[in-house]
Order: sequence, then C-alpha cells, then structure tokens
Amino acid sequence: MRDGADEAGRDGGLRAARPITPAYLERAALYYLERYGASAEMLRRVLRRRVETRCRLRGETPEDFSEMVEAVIARALGAGLVDDAAFAAAKVRSLRRRGGSARAIGAKLAAKGVDRDTVGAALAGEEEGGEDEAALAYAKRRRLGPFRQPAARAASRERDLAAMARAGFALALARRVIDAETEDDPSGG
Repeated sequence: MRDGADEAGRDGGLRAARPITPAYLERAALYYLERYGASAEMLRRVLRRRVETRCRLRGETPEDFSEMVEAVIARALGAGLVDDAAFAAAKVRSLRRRGGSARAIGAKLAAKGVDRDTVGAALAGEEEGGEDEAALAYAKRRRLGPFRQPAARAASRERDLAAMARAGFALALARRVIDAETEDDPSGG
C-alpha cells in the first residue's frame, strides 16, 4: 500500500495515517531519488506534497514540518544525492539532443527550481555549436524545412519559421535551417 493513503481495516473503518517522522521523510526522499534525477527544489516540492497529504489525513498543519523537510534536503545535498549543477548539465544534454533551444531549456530548468546562474553555467559548459545542432535536431524531429516533402516545402516556409521561433530559436538560425538545400547542409544554401 502506498504511504500516506487511507488504510481500510477489515471492518471498513479507516485507520489514522502514520505520523510524520524524519525517517519517513528520508525514506520518501530516497525512494524518489532512486527513480528520478532531481534538483533540490523538486525534492522539496515532493516532500512538501507528502507532508501535506499526511497532515490532511492526521489533521495537522504542514508548516510544523518545514524544518524537518529542510533537514532532509540538507542531508541529501551533503551526501551528494542532489546536485543542481549535475542535474542541469544532464538536462541540457538531454534536451539539446531532442532539439531544445537555450531559451526553452532555461524555462524548463527554471520550472524545476534550478537557479538562473546554474542554468547559465550548464549552457555555457556545453560544446560549441550546441544551438545549431539543436535547431537541426528540432527541424528533423518536427519534419521542418529540408526534412519536409519537397512539394510542400515552399508553401510551409513561414509556418516552419514560426514553429522554430516558438521553440525559442533565433530568427537568423531558423532561416538558416529552414532554407538549407538538403538535410546535410544547415548553412542555408
């Protein structure tokens, strides 16, 4: 049975949820970190949700457990289980392979609670030409520009440029990719 869920006894009555303890929060953090890479803020959100669920079942206030949550996060940071810089670098690599622009990557990492400086360092740490390769990967994945059927290419140029712009790529880069003669020529002719 999942932690924090109401437990029905044989007679159909409900048993009270177990109390929130540091050991419970550590187990919840380890369980989450075994399954997912996370930033400190993501772990904080998960633990707060767990606390809120238990508190709702027990009639307690979640604010009473905020210090306990912060202590668990501090231990995870100290043990190296959570590292925002490594998380950001891994996300940058992953999102670049899928065709993510620097702007889109920054927004996704900000939503995950990674601060702007860490995101900037992760983007700066990538290899030269990352934005160009990502734009080409995005066009290929979405079948834009040179990856589109030749007959429909000219009629779809403006739509393709708009898709690249919405994905966060600069207009000059989008034009270069969309106007490339072939898939192998991202220079634009």
